[in-house]
Amino acid sequence: MKTSHRLLGAGHVETFPPPTAAMHMSNPLSKLAIDRTASPPPRRRKRRWLIILIVLLVLALLLGLSRSGRSTEVSTAKVVQAWPSAAISQLTATGYVVPQKKAAIASKATGRMEWLGVREGSKVKEGEVIARLERAEQEAQLAQAVANVEAAKARLRQSEADAIEAERSYRRSTELLAQGFIANSAHDNAISRTQQATAVVGAQRAAVKQAEAAVTQAKVALDNTYIRAPFSGVVLTKTANVGDVISPFNTSVDSKGAVVSMADMETLEVETDVSESSLFKAKQGQACEIQLDALPDLRFLGTVNSVVPSVDRSKATVTFKIGFSERDPRVLPEMSAKVSFLSRPLSASERSPRLAVSPKAVQEGAVFVVREGKAHRTPVQTGQSLGELLEVRQGLKLDDTVVLDPGPLKDGAAVVEKKP
Repeated sequence: MKTSHRLLGAGHVETFPPPTAAMHMSNPLSKLAIDRTASPPPRRRKRRWLIILIVLLVLALLLGLSRSGRSTEVSTAKVVQAWPSAAISQLTATGYVVPQKKAAIASKATGRMEWLGVREGSKVKEGEVIARLERAEQEAQLAQAVANVEAAKARLRQSEADAIEAERSYRRSTELLAQGFIANSAHDNAISRTQQATAVVGAQRAAVKQAEAAVTQAKVALDNTYIRAPFSGVVLTKTANVGDVISPFNTSVDSKGAVVSMADMETLEVETDVSESSLFKAKQGQACEIQLDALPDLRFLGTVNSVVPSVDRSKATVTFKIGFSERDPRVLPEMSAKVSFLSRPLSASERSPRLAVSPKAVQEGAVFVVREGKAHRTPVQTGQSLGELLEVRQGLKLDDTVVLDPGPLKDGAAVVEKKP
């Protein structure tokens, strides 16, 4: 049985006897007192540490699973087609396809159009009639001019007959004067009549020529009612229709100046502007490659045909005209074009596109191809540089998605593409 002690002042200690059973029974609250001197059982303490350890292990497992299922965010790019000309391109400029030979076809005469024989896209030959104006008035004028020629010729024949008769009178007068049968005055009158008859013949011959010139003029006026193609080409636009009044000077509101516009497709070329600071990279006769926005899968060979010898002050550029070395019926005027000025002509093997990828995707002879959300390491065989891209000879196909700057990425790792 234990005894209790209490320390008093001045080093005195008061001793209490241990509580007895009777005392416990006499005080019910003593049953609720906690004995802090008692230690927990060893089994309960081990169980508590075991539960804590299990909870920590579960948390670590969940954390590891969450990290292993998380996708790595990566930048990607597509495998594309690139052209070998990019490796030898010194300068790139934009421009438009224009025909060197182009004209707006109008009539020299004024009148109402009664026939039109072409439409947009029609091919015409040089001298071919493409439209006709009303020509009744011109035909009447021609007929009158022809009649005037006949009348002038009749008067000429009459004057020639009079001249012959005057010549005969002059010869008789000369003979009679020699024989002394007539006076000198009568002979002088014969001479005057002969000279007058000769002058009248000359005047009538001039009148005939004048009448014939009027016929020619009337024929020209009639011919002007026919509108002909000045060269072989293709009709681009139609600006007038049957029934419209055509005037060469377009003097009235309702009249039309040009009937159609046409161009010679054999003279198509690209006009592009080159900045003054880049003039040393381009010159006349230089080989070029032409790309059209309308035909992105094709490249056309070209040559610098001419350089306009003046500078545009507002843009500080010089206009270059690049001719097509090969013709394609799909090339049309006003198409947008991009011209690459090359350091040398292209060989036959450099006329076809090749697979290419960004050099940032190639790491130690391999790339990571993204398929179904995972990055797969794929060995590749690369070739020459194609501008900003790198040629891929083996290992990839067109439109494959590859990872840029893969770094420590593992084969089969889950990835997600970065949003732009």
